[in-house]
Amino acid sequence: MKYVKLGDSGVKVSQVAIGTWFLPRLQEKDELGIHKVDKETTLKILKRAYDEGVNFIDTANRYHGAMAPVDLAHVGNAERIVGEFLKTVNRESVVISTKVRGKMGEFANGEGLSRKHIHWQIKESLKRLGTSYIDLYFIHWPDPDTPKLETLKTLNSLVNNGLVYYLGVSNHSAIDVMEFLHLSERYNLEKFVVMQEKYNMLERDIEKDKVDIARRYGLAIMAYSPLAQGFLTGKYTDRNGWKIEELSRATISEDLKKRYFTDANLKMLLGLKDIASELGITLSQLAIAWLLKRGEQFGVTVIPLIGASKVEHLEDNLSALNVNLRDEYMKRIEEILGKSA
Repeated sequence: MKYVKLGDSGVKVSQVAIGTWFLPRLQEKDELGIHKVDKETTLKILKRAYDEGVNFIDTANRYHGAMAPVDLAHVGNAERIVGEFLKTVNRESVVISTKVRGKMGEFANGEGLSRKHIHWQIKESLKRLGTSYIDLYFIHWPDPDTPKLETLKTLNSLVNNGLVYYLGVSNHSAIDVMEFLHLSERYNLEKFVVMQEKYNMLERDIEKDKVDIARRYGLAIMAYSPLAQGFLTGKYTDRNGWKIEELSRATISEDLKKRYFTDANLKMLLGLKDIASELGITLSQLAIAWLLKRGEQFGVTVIPLIGASKVEHLEDNLSALNVNLRDEYMKRIEEILGKSA
């Protein structure tokens, strides 16, 4: 496994991180009618990734692992599962990231990026994870009700007190990210070392502005949904059209179907499959290798955030790290993607 620096910090992480937004799930449902997470398979996946050298696991306080959106009765489940995994390995050998912002309580300060909410949730996340510190703490999405300086000073205090080591930003506009970075410089506060953004072959908005910010200010980019929530695995299509497996992500989200399942995208997928076949790799491996190559082209560390519902899926994704896409293939891929836009 090759390790890269997390932005301009000194901490080293694997080229890919394991995500926990979508975890293996069981047919069995809980008393509220929600599918249970297959904890046994999840722990096997985390252990296999760890054995292969993956030292980076991402989660969030609101994640459940088998439902979206998540109600308050199910928040925190993914953190607890990661916490169980941490008991089986050397804590210092892994880098754990989690997030704060989302609704965690039915009261006025039950969500947000205020000092009160962050201090409450850092304690709760530490309990669920069963650890004394968090390596990387993200602000998950914007909170228009809280001044940015209040949020930054609160995060800075967490670093000073050893509860958090590094800071990250997710799902904020380029303008917001710049304001945070300028405030960090002006008040000599800890700055973000990574941004986590949706980034894949189909969704490339961050290339318009955030990639440049990352390069200029020394931020790495964690690319979530690198396979477009499973769409870029090719499992939803064959030469005759679309197909959807039971318990796949596409059975969960109607929005996913509307966003990706178009005639243009079907044609695009078939073109990408042809390139993958030429290279002797899977479509998933092509999509992940493409992200890594884009990072090289931009001069920014891009870390795909992969999720897997089976150990075999994990192994397939990790094999992408052995793929080196030559420029000629990147050009052909760009032509295919351009035609589907």
